[in-house]
Amino acid sequence: MNLVDTHTHLDFPDFDADRSAVLDSAEAGGVSRVVVLGVHRANWERVWQLALTDSRVYAALGLHPVFLDEHQPRHLDELRQWLERLAGHGRLCALGEFGLDYYLKGLDRERQQWLFEAQLQLAVDFELPVLLHVRHCHAAVIATLKRYKLPKRGVIHAFAGSWEEAREYLKLGFKLGLGGAPTWPQALRLRKVVPRLPLDSIVLETDSPDMAPSMFPGLRNSPAHLPAICEALAELLGVSAQTLAQASTRNAWGLLGWAAAGLGRDQA
Repeated sequence: MNLVDTHTHLDFPDFDADRSAVLDSAEAGGVSRVVVLGVHRANWERVWQLALTDSRVYAALGLHPVFLDEHQPRHLDELRQWLERLAGHGRLCALGEFGLDYYLKGLDRERQQWLFEAQLQLAVDFELPVLLHVRHCHAAVIATLKRYKLPKRGVIHAFAGSWEEAREYLKLGFKLGLGGAPTWPQALRLRKVVPRLPLDSIVLETDSPDMAPSMFPGLRNSPAHLPAICEALAELLGVSAQTLAQASTRNAWGLLGWAAAGLGRDQA
């Protein structure tokens, strides 16, 4: 089984004591590549250094809506500078994590929207795929995405919407990130949506250290859990785990530019 974990936060302190061992365990289970996402200005350097020092890790950089109060207008300028400096580097695979969050109270929606659109424009300018955080705001995100001609599209991380919302993203050319959430029996709506998804629309993810699957309740999530997540989702989809693994990995490679362009200027 060859898998790509398209969404992790392995730079978080949760992994400081055993980060390399976690990656080794994941690799032993068939997880060959792991994407680590930046969420605010303070962690870009950690994410990037991790990508440079471990050949299994690829980086994405962005400004996450949950950290809205930390973001300053100059951080967008700095993000552009980072993207200019790293343009074409094989270790940079996407822009993210960014998007909208209407679930958490107190996050100014107008400012979120401004930051969301500013980063979408960066994705257009630098021709990067986007890894999007979307929580309780699918209509707003879909409406916004329709106004931007993204050359590489991207992933709706931790998709938990309706079939109608899924269909809108698929029409726009987006992939849907699936991880631990659909493995829980109480995720009734999502477990009805997942079997309707075409295999070419799915990429697998863990969101480590968060969103542990039902097989590992209460534990720190890890890329090493991705094979078990793949098996559980394959059963839900009515296909073999190998079939889902092949499809999701093919989708991830195509989206992130690895299949078409190789590793580019990979200096890791």
